Amino acid sequence: MPVITCIEDLKRLHKRRAPKMFFDYAESGSWTEQTFRENTTDFEQIRLRQKVAVDMSDRSTVGHMLGQKVAMPVALAPVGMTGMQNADGEIKAARAAEKFGVPFTLSTMSICSIEDVAEHTSAPFWFQLYVMRDEDFVDRIIERAKRAGCSALVLTLDLQLLGQRHKDLKNGLSAPPKLTPATLLDLSTKWTWGLEMLRTKRRFFGNIVGHASDVEDTGSLMKWTAEQFDLRLDWEKVRKIAEKWDGKLILKGILDADDARKAVECGADAIVVSNHGGRQLDGALSSIRILPSIVREVKGETEIWLDSGIRSGQDVLKALAMGADATMIGRAWLYGLGAMGEKGVTTALEVIRKELDLTMALCGERDVANLGRHNLLVPEDFEGRWQQDEPNHNGAEIHTLPA
Repeated sequence: MPVITCIEDLKRLHKRRAPKMFFDYAESGSWTEQTFRENTTDFEQIRLRQKVAVDMSDRSTVGHMLGQKVAMPVALAPVGMTGMQNADGEIKAARAAEKFGVPFTLSTMSICSIEDVAEHTSAPFWFQLYVMRDEDFVDRIIERAKRAGCSALVLTLDLQLLGQRHKDLKNGLSAPPKLTPATLLDLSTKWTWGLEMLRTKRRFFGNIVGHASDVEDTGSLMKWTAEQFDLRLDWEKVRKIAEKWDGKLILKGILDADDARKAVECGADAIVVSNHGGRQLDGALSSIRILPSIVREVKGETEIWLDSGIRSGQDVLKALAMGADATMIGRAWLYGLGAMGEKGVTTALEVIRKELDLTMALCGERDVANLGRHNLLVPEDFEGRWQQDEPNHNGAEIHTLPA
């Protein structure tokens, strides 16, 4: 067993053990990948304030998300095609999260179905919904999530169409992978992955195949998916979905203070400040850079979580100290899954909690609930002075952000 000291160690193992197309799917952003890169590098601009001669005993990383007690304020974000990184990946990740004491979110585009995950876990998990044009499919998948006991709905708002990810196009990404000379050569070096995949029956999008009209195989699935993301998703549709769900609602993909306000007006129990891991609008600001403006707008009216760019417990601490109530991680736990299956997800969570705990202590704090801007050294221009044109009845006015 290799010695794992950080998330980067898991990333290196993941790259060695998973087929190239699936590792690249995880480790990529859209277009130039500027936003993908800045999601992590912007965290590096924020420094920590060391405090000494303070009582560091009896520390606690325990927090709450949607009223649920969690081992640390970190939830596993929804990730599509998780079951292609490691056989039965969604089940393994959900079990790891349950044992560790943090929430797990299942993606609409998962390999294991809602029912698969519910059958192999005992704690309620969250379900993430992409809004499709097929309203009957949306209604039925919401009902399936209810029957499975899902305790919250995560409605993703920033994927009405796909941002172009060059690596996926060049690799011919598909689930399961198409057997071309290039993929066969790659798979021949990933024999452990291949053996595990041969032993499972879960190799397609389990929430869609057999549930959506006329989707019975890979070919019909790809055609259906390409046509189905709802370009007309608006705040009125968000309200209607909230009514259908009638439970805890998390709105994911908020990257603007005005949108945060609208999410609150829609009754969101939590909003996720996220740019989809840099996989959608390339050139958008990083999540951590935009967080303060959203905190100023809606803090206390809904829970504010941060997603995109977190690779360590120090990143979690910085997000909480900047005003987030909690966080979500995607790639960090996916690296663990691709590296070592369920054990790898647990290891990723252990690494993050240890880093969070030790860093918190060295900052002079014993409880994550007490973290704040007093623990940080933030560059004066961290949020930047960005200008935008907003039309009014006289023409265009120049506004400087943040307000």
